[in-house]
Order: sequence, then structure tokens, then C-alpha cells
Amino acid sequence: MATNIEPTGDPLIRPLRGLALGRIALGAASIAVPRALMSAFGIRATPELTYLTRIFGARAIALGLGYLTAPIHERPRWQRIALMVDIIDTTHGAAHVARGDVPRATAVALTAFTGGYMAVGAIRLARDLF
Repeated sequence: MATNIEPTGDPLIRPLRGLALGRIALGAASIAVPRALMSAFGIRATPELTYLTRIFGARAIALGLGYLTAPIHERPRWQRIALMVDIIDTTHGAAHVARGDVPRATAVALTAFTGGYMAVGAIRLARDLF
């Protein structure tokens, strides 16, 4: 019988919930105030980038809500989907840092941001597999 009670003693439960809440908060900001968010990251707002930022926001909200509202036995799947997104985002960010085609401070900050999410997700995946 499936339960919706999280196991106690798992040190990654709180960080994973925090990441999901962070996705929701960042997603909401991306939709509600995309220009302010871009400005905070040092990105020059354009209508096209405003639109893409809102798309990113919807994705972030979906991942966060998916994880938080899923029954406990389905959360590993949501966590792995989010990890895949974080790996792709971080890889692309690292490529921009290496190419230097995005202002360095912006590229490093955003890559570190997604890399933090990726690291927590990768630790969880490793714990699940080993």
C-alpha cells in the first residue's frame, strides 16, 4: 500500500523539498516579473527573452509542483526528471562560460545556480542507486 509519509532520517528530504519550493518561487517570478528577474541576473531584457523567461518559469513551476504533489513513491521519478533538466541547463551554462559569449558574471552565476540544483539531485540519484 502506497503511503504519502516521507521516511524520517533521510537528510536529503528537506533539501529536495527546498529545491522544489525554489523552483516554484523562481518560476512564479519568471512569469510575474521577468524583466526584474533578468535585471537581477545582469541580463538585458528584450521582448523575445521576456517570452522565453516566462516559458522557463512555467517549466520550473511544473517541476516543483510535480515533485511536491506526487505521492512519495513517485517522487524519485520527478526528482530524476528535474535532475535531467538541471544537467542540461548546467551543461549549456558551462559551455557559455567556456565560449565567453555571455557576460562572464551572468554565465557563471546562472551555471552555479543550476549546478547547485544538479549536485543535490545527483547525490540523491547516487544514494538511490547505490
